[in-house]
Amino acid sequence: MSGFSLTRLIKILLFLFLLIAGLVYARPFLVPLTFAAIMAMLFLPLCSWLEARGVHKVIAILLCIIIMLCSIAGVLWLLYWQVTDLAENAGKIQENFMKRLDQVRRFISSSIGISKQKQEELIQNGQSSETIGHTVSGILSGLGELLTDFILFVVYLFMLLYYRLFLKRFVLMWVPQKDREKTSAIIENCRHVAQQYLGGLIIMIGCLWVMYSIGFALVGVKSPIFFAILCGLLEIVPFVGNLTGNAITMLMVIAQGGNFSMILGILLTYGAIQFIQTYLLEPLVVGAEVNINPLITIISLVLGELIWGIPGMVLAIPVMGIIKIVCDNIEELRPFGFLLGRERTERKTHFADRLRKWRMRREVMLDDR
Repeated sequence: MSGFSLTRLIKILLFLFLLIAGLVYARPFLVPLTFAAIMAMLFLPLCSWLEARGVHKVIAILLCIIIMLCSIAGVLWLLYWQVTDLAENAGKIQENFMKRLDQVRRFISSSIGISKQKQEELIQNGQSSETIGHTVSGILSGLGELLTDFILFVVYLFMLLYYRLFLKRFVLMWVPQKDREKTSAIIENCRHVAQQYLGGLIIMIGCLWVMYSIGFALVGVKSPIFFAILCGLLEIVPFVGNLTGNAITMLMVIAQGGNFSMILGILLTYGAIQFIQTYLLEPLVVGAEVNINPLITIISLVLGELIWGIPGMVLAIPVMGIIKIVCDNIEELRPFGFLLGRERTERKTHFADRLRKWRMRREVMLDDR
């Protein structure tokens, strides 16, 4: 029995090793394909709605892609507009930054004992022409890879939407006749989870843009819309993204000559918006469809970053939600589905849940009248 268990354990570890190695090696192929698959689930209802009203399949898919591209272009235009506004004050920002840098150097010199001259030598050694050349080539290479991945993403998105029924029939052909209805239900549940998560996330990011814009404007941050968009977009990386956006905002406020009261105002804005997001927006807009417990969420984010970098962190939550649905519906994998999910005692009653129940009771009372 122990020999059998050891053999089985070795097989499982070997499978996991080969799986992770394959995911790392196939990253250039799998990242745009996975993004396209999840976005196809998001656009599927709109595409089906257009087709049901007589729009040709190709035209319907192209309209969905055009809507996505126009949305991305609109966000990029807003960022460009705000960056242009920041560039007009670049001289003042640089002056304030040099003052702050001088204060930091004095602090390092007095507390650690590294003189300003030694600090200058360290900075110059780190800014050699060879290092700068590597940095520039790395940036250009990264932009080229990003453009290639985006083109592949658009192509994959079109193909997945066009051949969606064909691919579904292909999957069902591998399943025995008696299990096809159940498999079809699993596919629909996976689509629903991805659609609910991404659709809710887009709405929540829009709400965060509005709230951060108002909060930063009241605090006195220059170009508040830029930093609001930045904080909202970074929300696609759970836990880390929002905090990173606010940290960047605080650093820019310091570089712009902001005082302690502005920093405190940004922290209070972040705390208030996090409270609203956690107890109102997430349960009301995103919902509990991706019911992954916090431990697995953090592990998924860390593994996603190690395997695929930032794209892996973005994809970790929806992919893990889909894996949980598959595990919940297959008898042999149900223990893993239980491990990924939350215990019933962990499920709190949010204010949004109470609001939803109150509205339902009110509608029942009105119907009785």
